[in-house]
Amino acid sequence: MTPAPIHLAGERLLLDPAGALVWPEQHLLAVADLHLAKGAAFAARGQLLPPYDSAVTLDRLAALLRRWRPQTVLALGDSFHDREGAARLGTGERARLGRIAAATRFVWIAGNHDPAPPEGLGGESAVEFAAGPLRFRHHALPRTETGSGEISGHFHPKATVPIAGTGLSRPCFLADARRILLPAFGAYTGGLDIRHPQIAALFPRGGRAFLLGRERLYSFAVGR
Repeated sequence: MTPAPIHLAGERLLLDPAGALVWPEQHLLAVADLHLAKGAAFAARGQLLPPYDSAVTLDRLAALLRRWRPQTVLALGDSFHDREGAARLGTGERARLGRIAAATRFVWIAGNHDPAPPEGLGGESAVEFAAGPLRFRHHALPRTETGSGEISGHFHPKATVPIAGTGLSRPCFLADARRILLPAFGAYTGGLDIRHPQIAALFPRGGRAFLLGRERLYSFAVGR
């Protein structure tokens, strides 16, 4: 896979086509909105879905860890689909998460779906994470501090591009000089179009979208 380099607040970052952000200088990897145990949550409400989403999401995360060998891993909120998500994980999935948390500095950032940290899975918990000029949180703030950059999730950004008379919709990163929105990493996650007012309000001067492809990202400018 070919990552896309991007600079934010003077720091060189890499956007991985799998939907993760890498900060090479800090040996840090960030993912957002895993929504683990979403299938189990739907099943508990009587809406049956194939119960493989957590395993697929953890497979993708494990591949990223092998590729980048980070020392710090940030999960930027909504790591679980609801407050009972950690308890709904299978024994094997809990064991995998425990091994990941033991092998890295793993930080669970609070999200709106999972405001409390998961029990029994290791790692640290925080409302946000600061390193150098960068601030990592779940939900973007309307304004960022002067000289700092913000990295967040929550919105599950996606974009649609015209292809052969139809439209292709894909998850994407969205970035400008102040912030980067990460796509949702989970296997069972939808998306919000980047033209939606809630996202557009965060990018009043436009920005640049990076659509996820199989081996690379596809970038294009986004107007106001």
